[in-house]
Amino acid sequence: MSSEDVSKQTPEESHPAENHDAYGPYDDPYAYNHTQAGGVSSPVITPQPAPGAIAKSDPPPPPPPSAPSTSDDDEDDGMLRMSFLEHLEELRSRLIWALAGLGVAFILSLTFTEALWNVVQEPAAAALANLGYKDLTLVFTSPMESFSIIWVKLPMLTALFAASPWLLYQVWAFVAPGLYPKERRFAAPFIIFSAGLFILGGAFAYFVAFRFGLTFLLGIGHSVNVRPMITITEYFDIFVNVILGIGVVFELPVLIFFLTLLRIASPRFLLSHSRYAVLAIVILAAVITPTPDVVNLMLFSVPMVLLYFIGIFASYLLVLSRENKKFPWAIFLSATLIPLLLIAAGIFIAITKYGFKLVPHWPFLIR
Repeated sequence: MSSEDVSKQTPEESHPAENHDAYGPYDDPYAYNHTQAGGVSSPVITPQPAPGAIAKSDPPPPPPPSAPSTSDDDEDDGMLRMSFLEHLEELRSRLIWALAGLGVAFILSLTFTEALWNVVQEPAAAALANLGYKDLTLVFTSPMESFSIIWVKLPMLTALFAASPWLLYQVWAFVAPGLYPKERRFAAPFIIFSAGLFILGGAFAYFVAFRFGLTFLLGIGHSVNVRPMITITEYFDIFVNVILGIGVVFELPVLIFFLTLLRIASPRFLLSHSRYAVLAIVILAAVITPTPDVVNLMLFSVPMVLLYFIGIFASYLLVLSRENKKFPWAIFLSATLIPLLLIAAGIFIAITKYGFKLVPHWPFLIR
């Protein structure tokens, strides 16, 4: 074959077809570069990198893009992860701090024991005076009875109410690691409202419920000439049951709010099943009240029903906060302020024109 024939050959003719079939047009490990040498093009074989290999001069591939984080993932990152043993250790620590605060409140209550006992026995003296009895004192039948009641049980009851904000803080601190970061901001409102409702329930029991029920109980035998002789143990047991029972019941709005916070209940569910809740509240009031009459039953159950619907309202505000919605406070406050002003005006007129006066017990307004 002459040099002219060689120069006229195409690359496909000079390169065997079986090599194309073996390597393909882009997989051939050798590339042909034709150079002119004396008018004759001769192939120059240059090595090429193996298939899939990366040249040294090529930059490294960029890392894969990270998945965008959602708000739920951010909230989960803010939650504290604790093992079972860590939960037990946290529970032990909170119990120790709670008992320490209760002990400090107990020691402080010992310095006011006599004044506290005068406050506790005042409803009994007022009830006996209203019934016309001259002997307004309580009695004890064993030497240790007065010591155990006045110097042990009464300071413990007082310490429980005085240390209630500290105790509720320990409860919140134990539960808070399982909440989202945006839900932990309810710590201060939870402590303030929980302690406030507990103390308010005790005050309602002392000034209203206990006095009314005690007068009813002591007046049962008055018409048949049965003179009461009340021991301080029996009196204090009834006092503690009523005060603590109503104080715990007044925590109903906090319980409903907490169930909504943990997504166990919802305002819609609570409102649709309110009839069953009212029935349960009446049964609970019948257990707590010391008397079987209807008046005392209503005196206990009506505030509890109101507290139930207040709890539904608080849980509704929580749901609106989760949905980034606002409650029409201006309309709500104007609608509630007008009835309160009318009540205040009626009390003012009753005091200034009709000779009524305010007293620190039920019915609070007497002539």
